[in-house]
Amino acid sequence: MRVGLFIPCFMNELYPKSCMATLKLLQSVGLNVDYPTNQTCCGQPMANSGCSKDMKELAYQFVEIFKSYDYIVAPSGSCVTMVKEHYEPFFEDDDPDYNKVKTSIYEVCEFLHDIVKVEKIDVSFPHKVGLHNSCHGHRALGLGTPTELNISQKNKLKNLLNLVDGIEIVDLKRDDECCGFGGTFCVTEEDISVAMGKDRINDHLNAHAEVITGADMSCLMHMQGLINRDKRPVKVMHITEILAGEF
Repeated sequence: MRVGLFIPCFMNELYPKSCMATLKLLQSVGLNVDYPTNQTCCGQPMANSGCSKDMKELAYQFVEIFKSYDYIVAPSGSCVTMVKEHYEPFFEDDDPDYNKVKTSIYEVCEFLHDIVKVEKIDVSFPHKVGLHNSCHGHRALGLGTPTELNISQKNKLKNLLNLVDGIEIVDLKRDDECCGFGGTFCVTEEDISVAMGKDRINDHLNAHAEVITGADMSCLMHMQGLINRDKRPVKVMHITEILAGEF
């Protein structure tokens, strides 16, 4: 299969280690990965701010760049959700290129779990880890079972992390509560966003987590800022760094 790697713009600028870990992880399972250098933002910041018309050009550009790949993979549940669910108003229902793209794009853990069906990961991470289940990935993409459904819990991220030798995933009181980031919400509603972020961090600290991980670097970035500001004793890592052995 031919895989097109989509890297969110803020990760490209601020978290290159997580981006390289994503590439390394995909290559480690024998995939032919291409990184189209003309890719830009998926348009999510504009959509979050109510400027949906401004993202039309970005939507068309994204589809044009990635339509030829068998699969499109990204280390961000929110960006993948953006493409799958929020590009539709700009395309006709029978548009073959967009229909191809929206059914071919996957968050990296979803892709490894459901498409590649990884059964073994040869890395060790002997630490207590708290898993943050981000809203888009957990509820929109189905990376895990939302607790409000009151049904048997399944979690694709935990399944992958459990393949890592020596890791201990701690139990949280609120497995899938929002961190408060919400894109531009953290700017327009700063006080609420900060309070929600601190609640999430405290849940991890109370569970004695040494590391907070997740599939959305935007959520982790939000919590990392609060952790650094308050000098809290916990580290933040994107899940691809753990799975790829990039510690």
